[in-house]
Amino acid sequence: MKQLFYFSLAFLSIIACKKEPKNYLSFSGKITDKNSDSLLILNPKTGFKKTIKLNSDGTFSDTLNIKSGLHVIFDGKEKTTAYFKNGLELNMTLDTKNFHETVSFSGEGATESNFLAEAFLLEEGLIKNREIFNLSKEDFDAKLKSYTANFKKRLLDNNSDSIFVADQEKRLNTIINYIEKYYNQTSSLTKGMVSPKFVNYENFTGGTTSLDDLKGKYVFIDIWATWCIPCLNQIPFLKKVEKEFHGKNIEFIGISIDQKKDHELWKKMVVDKELKGTQLFADNNWNSDFIKSYKINGIPRFILIDPEGNIIDSKTPRPSDPELMKLLKSLKL
Repeated sequence: MKQLFYFSLAFLSIIACKKEPKNYLSFSGKITDKNSDSLLILNPKTGFKKTIKLNSDGTFSDTLNIKSGLHVIFDGKEKTTAYFKNGLELNMTLDTKNFHETVSFSGEGATESNFLAEAFLLEEGLIKNREIFNLSKEDFDAKLKSYTANFKKRLLDNNSDSIFVADQEKRLNTIINYIEKYYNQTSSLTKGMVSPKFVNYENFTGGTTSLDDLKGKYVFIDIWATWCIPCLNQIPFLKKVEKEFHGKNIEFIGISIDQKKDHELWKKMVVDKELKGTQLFADNNWNSDFIKSYKINGIPRFILIDPEGNIIDSKTPRPSDPELMKLLKSLKL
């Protein structure tokens, strides 16, 4: 009987000492060269929002009562994504000078968040690398097949939460479908293909200009509009590029897709902004054949064409991107 008593006492002691699962997430870390004095945590699906204050040295520590899922961490300038779940103790470090390259998670529940950080870099490299859209269909399919296999292997090797795995598999399908759709839309706009043509566009200096008039020269085209702030932000950078290649065998063309009601505003802006190069006015704004042929649905958009009228790059880097200068210098103008 005494033995049974001691056994029961020991059993109750084990139960009493058993750690109860926390109904909150412990989140701490350090931001090097912080962009602001706080972090904003968001979950667009649930509407969750919380601000975490940063100490003067960039460290932080807080608890969050949340529903499991992906949460955006915004530092006032850039953002990353983490997988949050109650009961975890998660630590995050990053250096804002190389934000996405240095995001790192440790502690309980770090596996999923580190997967997301790596996946962002791989996805960015795949989508932002325009060369993938210049590949042959066979090479394009092989590239996506390799990316998909690598994604699934990393997901499997991580032994991640089942809900997280299901969510990431859906995301993978979304990414692949987007890339395939874009490839199919732009497959006729790859390097070496004959460029669609604009014909008899009004020239600011008088008369009209067609793409065929520029045969024998490289042509750098800037698609813009007077109402487009990102377009206007590129003007100072574009002027520097034009100055660098002034007198070379390249024609800089600006094509406004403003509506006809803003025709006078276009002419005024060309003067006020002292726009250089050849300034043209598209014949039917967004619905111009040239714009639709290039499947342009956002501006600014830059296009580079060779002296024979063939596409070099249907989505050339912006003037603010140092890659544009490298590209133009490679042409040995």
